[in-house]
Amino acid sequence: MLNPMRSPLAALAAFLALLAPPLHAQSQHLPTPQPTKQVPAPEAVRPALWKVEQGKSVIYLFGTVHALPAGVPWLDGKIADALDQSDTLVTEIIEKDPAAMRQIVMQTAMLPEGQTLRTKLTPKQRAAFEKALAANGLPAAGLDRFRPWYAAVALSTLPLLKSGYDPANGVDVTLAARAKDAHKVHEALETPEYQLGLFNQLPEAAQKRYLNEVATGTNTITQDLAKMIREWKAGHAEKLAQLMNEDESDPALLKLLLIDRNRNWAQWIKARLDKPGIVLLAVGAGHLAGPGSVQQQLARLGIKVTRVQ
Repeated sequence: MLNPMRSPLAALAAFLALLAPPLHAQSQHLPTPQPTKQVPAPEAVRPALWKVEQGKSVIYLFGTVHALPAGVPWLDGKIADALDQSDTLVTEIIEKDPAAMRQIVMQTAMLPEGQTLRTKLTPKQRAAFEKALAANGLPAAGLDRFRPWYAAVALSTLPLLKSGYDPANGVDVTLAARAKDAHKVHEALETPEYQLGLFNQLPEAAQKRYLNEVATGTNTITQDLAKMIREWKAGHAEKLAQLMNEDESDPALLKLLLIDRNRNWAQWIKARLDKPGIVLLAVGAGHLAGPGSVQQQLARLGIKVTRVQ
């Protein structure tokens, strides 16, 4: 996960798979990106991969990106080997059908009846918000029924959809499809309801600050994500973490959305090591580098993590 307060891409990295169904409907009227000729990158795509071992148990740790342009050849080399060898894929969530996912989002993200988003904003915040909406082809009232956190994620996501970043090309979606075709077990660390519920735990003031930072920074979102994906493709985990979490300004928020979850997942890994088998555990890349990462949490539990790619 990215830093949810200082980086407008934060929620996207963690929850784009959840938010994509309703956002797709919002973006139907946006201009369709013109196809461009894809030129293969000269460098090999080698995202970071780790593993932990105990007895007859092996767990690979792979940091994912939830939306990518088409044609990024990441499923190769040791990543492909880890998937082939594994009998179980574990991801953050298992998506339900689109209608069910949309319903979960709507139930979680909508304001109570009678409330509207723009009336909750200061005049300065409202002006910045409406300007960002207009820049993305949305009417001023287009997100009035939603909580500030959801509006922030929507504004973060729409420029990426227009630029060709698609959840359908995301690592999680691809891995889930491959696992299904190979008849592998697919498990999840969390539920969609739990993940989205985390956002509703944020104080409204924090949500509005987040929205304002997104509204005033949407012009750099696509470039920022492109930088992160370059580091991800090169396997530069620590550099990626720096880009994701630079300028952190809300330690409590970081604890809620990143550190606490990493700690929970490390405990899950510790327990799973008692069970024989090979597991590919794929979670957002921001969870596998930087302070408080899953690897650091495992080290505190006395569990050795080895980098294999």
